[in-house]
Amino acid sequence: MEPLDDLLRGVRADGAVLGTPVLSAPYALRFTDAAALTLIAPLHGEAWIVADDKPVLVRPGDIAVVHGPAPFLVTDDPGRPSQAVDTHCDGLVEGGPPGAGTGGTVLLAGAYHVRQELPRRLFDELPRVIVACDDQSCGPLREYLEERIAAGALGRQVVLDRLLDWLLICTVRDWFEANETPWFEAVGDPVVGPVLQALHTTPAAPWTIAGLAALGNVSRTTLAKRFAELVGQPPLAYLTDLRMTLAAELLDRPGATVAAVARQVGYADAFSFSSAFKRERGTSPSTYMSRQPA
Repeated sequence: MEPLDDLLRGVRADGAVLGTPVLSAPYALRFTDAAALTLIAPLHGEAWIVADDKPVLVRPGDIAVVHGPAPFLVTDDPGRPSQAVDTHCDGLVEGGPPGAGTGGTVLLAGAYHVRQELPRRLFDELPRVIVACDDQSCGPLREYLEERIAAGALGRQVVLDRLLDWLLICTVRDWFEANETPWFEAVGDPVVGPVLQALHTTPAAPWTIAGLAALGNVSRTTLAKRFAELVGQPPLAYLTDLRMTLAAELLDRPGATVAAVARQVGYADAFSFSSAFKRERGTSPSTYMSRQPA
């Protein structure tokens, strides 16, 4: 399996994210899902996505992915001042069969909250908005979605979510293949890619340079040099940073304890973990937890 496909395989819509509103001008929706990625695909009509200083027009056949988590607008006219309505993908109202005499705009919208650190770092290289046209693989899936919605077959949410997932994967995959980035190069590298996958899959494992070099089938010196060239820091320094990032996420969860989080990120005891966390983050785990909103 290609490294990018392997990463994207873990990207899933969170529950009921399929929205099919019929929008009649004038309209302006402010999407406030705070999602890592949001998919917008017009089935009928056209819409403007306003996520930064340059509005992007999308028409039927286009699939847009907005890189979050900041809010963005979907509107019929980016140049007309209007009162935007806050909405979420799972709060969009079903508007009946697409194009059924409405003359309005019908959207598919999906929100994606990416919780895995490696794909999240990869997605950070995306621009604010990317737009792709249907190709031979995604076009039929989009048509099938439209047929299911027109038939009122929204009950099988899991099936529809997975099809919507594939539209997102097609769009992101095509963009990365056309715009190779440092992280894309790293995860696809025959030496560094397997190491990154292993570190992110089992960050709590007792990794050593020798063990990581064996994964890349190279010497320790070659791994250290290649890893630093592509990732920007040595492998074990990267592992420490990864563990602290994951630890911060775990400390935010209700009921978390310093000792439990220490074990989850690969430390034998709370003392050694607390020392590492304070060294890397400038504050102790206990202080970090106490400053988080209840």
